[in-house]
Amino acid sequence: MKLYEFQAKNILKKYDVCVPRGEAISDSNEASGIFHKIDCKRCVIKAQVLAGGRGKSGGIQFATTPPEAQSYAAGMLGTRLVTRQTDQKGIEIKYVLIEDAVSVKKEWYLSITIDRSLQTPVLIVSAEGGVEIEEVAKRMPDKIIKEPLDVFSGLHPFQARRIATKLNISGILSTRLTNLVTNLFNAFIKNDCSLLEINPLAVMEDDELCALDAKMDIDDNALYRHPEFSKEIMAILNQDLSPSEVLARKHRLSYISLDGNIGCLVNGAGLAMATMDIIKLHGGEPANFLDVGGDASVEQVTQAVKIILSDPKVKAVLINIFGGIMKCDVIASGIIQAIKEVGIHIPLVVRLEGTNVDIARKMLDDSGLNVISAIDMKEAAGMVVKAVKG
Repeated sequence: MKLYEFQAKNILKKYDVCVPRGEAISDSNEASGIFHKIDCKRCVIKAQVLAGGRGKSGGIQFATTPPEAQSYAAGMLGTRLVTRQTDQKGIEIKYVLIEDAVSVKKEWYLSITIDRSLQTPVLIVSAEGGVEIEEVAKRMPDKIIKEPLDVFSGLHPFQARRIATKLNISGILSTRLTNLVTNLFNAFIKNDCSLLEINPLAVMEDDELCALDAKMDIDDNALYRHPEFSKEIMAILNQDLSPSEVLARKHRLSYISLDGNIGCLVNGAGLAMATMDIIKLHGGEPANFLDVGGDASVEQVTQAVKIILSDPKVKAVLINIFGGIMKCDVIASGIIQAIKEVGIHIPLVVRLEGTNVDIARKMLDDSGLNVISAIDMKEAAGMVVKAVKG
């Protein structure tokens, strides 16, 4: 779950992380009042979209008067912002964040994420802040500092000293950086984050450190542990999702809509990617990524089939299941239940293998459904592509 910048900053403030004074709005008429409320000489108006590259696309503007702030807010809200991280349609701007434009001496990059090879959180710091870290990695890899973090104790003193040396800082600034990392690490762990990124991290004139931007990604599988994420936060986030994506999130299904016309229902992310690849190899186009996971219930499978069939682009469906932990008869039950509820008028290709596969095949045969059975992935992909083109 990706949070908007203003949502991430509201959380960071609870961990004593300095952020500029500001407030998010969805009505441009409130902009003048916010300008007065934060009592600043100059403010920044920032489009709240879940994509990077806002500044280069007109999504960040500066204003020196309340009318100017209101004008910029009105010009953003309701429009679609296109950046290098969006498609050509862009993302609708439903909120803007109005903040004090603080005076900055220098900008750093700082983030905590998961290093899957080390199986531990890792701290990434760079003196080259305010730009995409990928560009820094390409042009100046020596400018990127990485330190693995102990999941229980966080940043060790010797690591803090090593970072300070590489950044060529000392004294109060070094102490403040160490304290900031400690606070960010606490926020990262306690909120089950997979990414917490501050870019840029401002070094201000008095050597205070201030998070000018914030990205926070939270592990969807841990949301049940966080009742503090109110319905309001979830409602705001769900506004950017399609009804199918909202339904998938409700039933804990991994679903991403694509542009093709072959619906895919698979268990396991790796098998889902392989299924989409083999469809492409046979000349077809997948309409979605949908992983029901390794321990889905009949209800989850039923909802997954309904989600696929609700997409008007879908002209055929491929269900590809390898039953290890997942039992094939559970998949069969979900297929039968969903089709009985919503009906199906497009080709359905099913490839099942693994636990209880014989029971599942008999269930499908006895159901009276018009199911095209396949023995392996290659045959299944060929059948579903042929069904669409035929």
